[in-house]
Amino acid sequence: MKQRKLEIILEQAKVFDFPSAELEQYYTPATVAARLLHFAFLRGDIASKRVVDLGCGTGVLALGAALLGGVVTGVDSDDRALEIAQDNAKALDVDVTWLKSDIGSFDGSYDTVIMNPPFGAQKRRSDRPFLRKAVSVGQVIYLLHNAVVNGFVRHFVEPHRVTDAISVKLPIAHTFKFHKDEVRYVDAIIYRIEVAH
Repeated sequence: MKQRKLEIILEQAKVFDFPSAELEQYYTPATVAARLLHFAFLRGDIASKRVVDLGCGTGVLALGAALLGGVVTGVDSDDRALEIAQDNAKALDVDVTWLKSDIGSFDGSYDTVIMNPPFGAQKRRSDRPFLRKAVSVGQVIYLLHNAVVNGFVRHFVEPHRVTDAISVKLPIAHTFKFHKDEVRYVDAIIYRIEVAH
């Protein structure tokens, strides 16, 4: 499936109706989700692979990975987000296993981790449990993160190896009262990380 076709399909997915600022529940735009997933697909890390979306929210990354042939699990701690994710899976006719779990309690073994974790803007260091969990459950990680913490991300994941870092503009729509702009573009990076054994 071409990246643009995947993007068009993912644009149909419903997003958070009442997002939580504390949980940094921003949806991943279809343009960025499709770019991350298509890149992972071309690298051979999606089709027929065991894929987990950590902090899946309403499921856009998990849904896209399933559309590209992955055997996908989406994990989130929020009931309403998982309800919307399940509705999206039905609407798009894709099979994803949805699990309710906080990031610290979740465990498993996967070929590929995909995630757009909290950036830590509202709650400092809220990204760290996701990074720790990703390297403990996956072989390869695709991570979307704020570009201003590039040095931190690279240092934090050592001795695991960042093989690729793709710059993207992440549009953040006016979601919470403290947002001033209708849309704000954040410099972000899609990382591919190989977990050392």
